[in-house]
Amino acid sequence: MVTTILQSILSVLSALVIGLFFMGLFRIIMARIHWRYGPPLVQPVIDIIKLFFQRSVSHGIMFDLGLILSLAGSMVIILFMPFGNGCWCPLSGSGGLLVILYIMLLMPFGIALSGGAGGNPNVSIGISRKLILSLGYEVPFLLIVLAVMTRYKSISLVEIVRYQQDLQWGLFSWPLCLPGIAYFLILPAMLGIRPFDVASAPQEISSGPMAEYGGKYLAFVHIEHAFGLSITIALFVNLFLGGADNILFLFIKMLVVFVLGLFVHAVFPRFRVEQAIKYLWKWPTALAFVGLVVTLLVK
Repeated sequence: MVTTILQSILSVLSALVIGLFFMGLFRIIMARIHWRYGPPLVQPVIDIIKLFFQRSVSHGIMFDLGLILSLAGSMVIILFMPFGNGCWCPLSGSGGLLVILYIMLLMPFGIALSGGAGGNPNVSIGISRKLILSLGYEVPFLLIVLAVMTRYKSISLVEIVRYQQDLQWGLFSWPLCLPGIAYFLILPAMLGIRPFDVASAPQEISSGPMAEYGGKYLAFVHIEHAFGLSITIALFVNLFLGGADNILFLFIKMLVVFVLGLFVHAVFPRFRVEQAIKYLWKWPTALAFVGLVVTLLVK
């Protein structure tokens, strides 16, 4: 019992540290691409500490509970993520990918409930865009997860990682290479970076759902964003890159995937909402569907 509690705490802290590191690295790399010096790597930590000491304004109980719901959903998902060949996964036997699929819906839904209580029109536009974008990438994501579960005949992330380490990484195996490519294609949308940053779009709608957050509320939004980065990238690594024997190797694989996503962010302009949905329901969905069919046919 004590070991499980310690593993849970360490899992959440590890995901938070990795997510904050990626947030800091994001700003540094983008600054270098723009020929600027950029902020220090620990700037996200400094911002969060500073925000906790600023004045906060709540717009009601739903404003608070929606943010709590989103944070709670993120932390529960982290407990299903294997850190180190399954030896560090507090909820390894409690539902696996099926539970993750359901709980991942709480992350955008919680922010939508919270931000909607503010009554700001920019927030409403941003929330509608975020939910539409979520609908766009959930379709190929569901097909991708179904292909993986069908291939390995398991819903457990721990078992899926072990199968890949014993045989071959999913991304480089014929039945799962197409779903793996599809996951990488929807990864920017799941991370909310260009060309899929339509939900925030600072130049258009003043950061959308974040427009009414300040003080500790904005700090919690940054923490939730750090969790989201860790969850999305770690899930890709565990499903298609064989996980890792320990958290250091897992971090290295996550870092490579994140940097590749940054290059996409730096090159492409922002899609319009209809362009984003058309893209997500076209190529990633087609690849994921063909991959699922191939997985069903290949024994």
